[in-house]
Amino acid sequence: MKGLAKGLKYTLSNLTKQNVTTQYPDVPLQMPDRFRGIQKFYPEKCIVCNQCANICPTDCIQLTGKPHPDPGKKGKIIDTYDINFEICILCDLCTEVCPTEAIVMTNNFELAEYSRDELFKDLLWLDENDNNVRKENKA
Repeated sequence: MKGLAKGLKYTLSNLTKQNVTTQYPDVPLQMPDRFRGIQKFYPEKCIVCNQCANICPTDCIQLTGKPHPDPGKKGKIIDTYDINFEICILCDLCTEVCPTEAIVMTNNFELAEYSRDELFKDLLWLDENDNNVRKENKA
C-alpha cells in the first residue's frame, strides 16, 4: 500500500510540471547560431575561383564557369554549381575559404529525401535555400 501511495504521489507531482517535448514537425526547432546546416549560395557573388571545390574533403562540389559575356569585363561568371549532399559532411570548409562569401552555412538541416538522386542539389536550389540563414551571414 505504501508503494502505491508513493507512485501516485510521484505521478500527481509530475502532472503539473512543464512539458519538455517539442512538437517538431509543427513547431520548427531553434538551432544554435553556430550550427552548421545546409549551404546557401549567392551566384552573383561567385568569381569561379574553384577554392570551395578544391578544399572539399569529399569532392562533393562541382562548379563550372564561363567567360563574362561583356567583352569589357574580365573574369568568369558561374555556369553550374552542384553539391552532392549524399556525401557532403557539412564541414564548413567551403564557406571558410570563399573570398567573396558566395557560399554560407544556414541553420537549415532538413534534407531528407525518398531517393538518393534528389540529394544532388544545383545552383537554383542552393540560391533559393533562404531558410534559417545565420545571423552573421544575412545580407
